[in-house]
Order: sequence, then C-alpha cells, then structure tokens
Amino acid sequence: MFENGAVQRQRADLAAILYEKSYLEGEFTLSSGRKSDYYFDCRQSSLYPPGARLIGSLFLHMLDGLDVRAVAGMTLGADPLLTAVSLAALDAGRIIPALIVRKEAKSHGAALLVEGLKNVRPGDRVVMLEDVVSTGASVLKAAKRIEQAGLEVAAVFCILNREELGCAEAFAAARLELKSLFTRGELTKLARPAKAF
Repeated sequence: MFENGAVQRQRADLAAILYEKSYLEGEFTLSSGRKSDYYFDCRQSSLYPPGARLIGSLFLHMLDGLDVRAVAGMTLGADPLLTAVSLAALDAGRIIPALIVRKEAKSHGAALLVEGLKNVRPGDRVVMLEDVVSTGASVLKAAKRIEQAGLEVAAVFCILNREELGCAEAFAAARLELKSLFTRGELTKLARPAKAF
C-alpha cells in the first residue's frame, strides 16, 4: 500500500509530526474505559497545516483504485481529516465530498444526523475516516448512520490502529475492512531517531 518512494517519505514525515504533537506516554484512561500506557491526540497534528496536508495526501493515496464518491466520519475527530482529503482530491482534479456524522441530530433546522448529503446520491460508496481506532465502536456507529442515509460503506481508514482486543472481531462482524496509516509500533519506529552505536 505504501511502496511508492514519495509516499513512504510522506508517511515518515507524518509520523514525525504525529510523534511530536500527538503521541504521549504515561497512564491514561481511554474513552472505552480501558487503561493504556499511551495516548494519541490526533487533533494536535490534523489541525496543524503540514500535518493536515500529509494526512490528506496519504488518505487520498489509499483511495486510489477504489470506486468511492465521498468520505465520511464522526464529528469532531474526523472533521479535519475529511476536509484534508477533500482538498487534496480537489488539488488532484477529483471531487470527493465530505460527510460529517453528528453524535446526535440537531434540535433545530433540518435536524440532520449526516451533513453534506446533497453532494452525494443514494447508493454512492463512501469510505469512513477516523483518527484513532481502539474498539471501533465510534466509527462503526458512524458507518451505520451513513448506511441508514442510503449510502454504501466501502471501508474504514484510520490514522492509528491501536489493535485493541476485540477490534478486529468488531470489524469482521460489521463486514468492513479497516486500513490504517500506522500501528503504534510502525509510528514509533518511523518517528523515533535512530540510536547511535
């Protein structure tokens, strides 16, 4: 997936940004309630323009060859990812609209759960974007809402797959493929400076 030399350099550059801005080691409680010896705050990198540009470019590379009409994700973590991909696609001469899934419907206006639906057609294929996947619960909930809106979810892309217990089984049960830019091991290996011997 990342064989291309230019793509490998972009991936290494993004790993360095993520490691500096988003990766913390210590004792943390995750949203799932599980304890972890590290925390990944992707927004610190996805809201940083060089990080956003790399994220958009790398996710767009992952979309190559897929018949996909849009990208979607749960607000708030996916919002900068969706914008980055849509703009990278536009720079490449493609139109890939973004769909934002709300945590709950607005109590006013059109009361939508999914924003941006006027830019797609029923049955269009969509890739879900997520910053971090632990159990997969959040992005799978968002994927269900996209399907309820009449669209087909083709796959899920994330920046970091924590490879937590039960995650692979959850995606298998949902019949969705999960692809990531990094696992923890890949991120730290790419980002940490080599030790001098």
